[in-house]
Amino acid sequence: MAILCEIIYLLILALSIPSGLVFSVSQDNIYSRGPYFVIYIFAYFVSILYLSLSTIFVSKQFQNRSKALIYPLMIFLVAETIIQILVLDLHVSWLCVTLLSVLYFIYCSEMWNQLDGLTGLLNQNSFLNRSEEMNYTNGMLIVFDVDDFKHVNDVFGHVKGDLCLSIISDCIKKAYAKYGYCYRVGGDEFCVLLKNSRNEEACSAQFESFIEKKRKKYNYLPSVSYGSAMLLTGDIVSVKDLADQNMYLNKKKNKKQQ
Repeated sequence: MAILCEIIYLLILALSIPSGLVFSVSQDNIYSRGPYFVIYIFAYFVSILYLSLSTIFVSKQFQNRSKALIYPLMIFLVAETIIQILVLDLHVSWLCVTLLSVLYFIYCSEMWNQLDGLTGLLNQNSFLNRSEEMNYTNGMLIVFDVDDFKHVNDVFGHVKGDLCLSIISDCIKKAYAKYGYCYRVGGDEFCVLLKNSRNEEACSAQFESFIEKKRKKYNYLPSVSYGSAMLLTGDIVSVKDLADQNMYLNKKKNKKQQ
């Protein structure tokens, strides 16, 4: 869609250059606006709107906790454009666009650096940073471990193993991302930082439902054990240790049922 809009705009611009309908540049390299300069302004603001919405959508999809930074960037660009329109002798558009491009690149780099490449969940570094900022009043840590994951790799191959991790991570994100942050912290280890422990039971039920539906399509998809612990202190190591203990109890229970 963005490419199509750009092609249409460039065609209009190319057709209007000889007549100077949008803008013109004299032999003395003096820039002047044409009677239909509004076409440029319209395309400019549509591009800003498209960039803003697509960035917000992508950052939400990947749980980017820095997505609020995009708002001041876009406000800055819109304000600069309005100033440029009102003050004709002030030429700051491309200077501000260049500055915005650098800031936007830094923003996107920071967002991608938070992600795990295979699953699209937040990575371990993001987990360590976020756990230091959590509210320890009602928060909860939930850890997940894929049962007999080595068996999947050995019998079905590593491609199927990676597919299992992607499916499981997708189920975790669908069930928990609305109420917290989802991470892949190791090979087949995942965790969730819930903002409020009251949502844990409903999220867990959703997660199990999603996994069972996927297992009907992918019969090699293994079960997943999980355990939780309240974030009552700032010591995330001890909290994770307690959650791991509860997870291993759940793993033993799953093995007995098999």
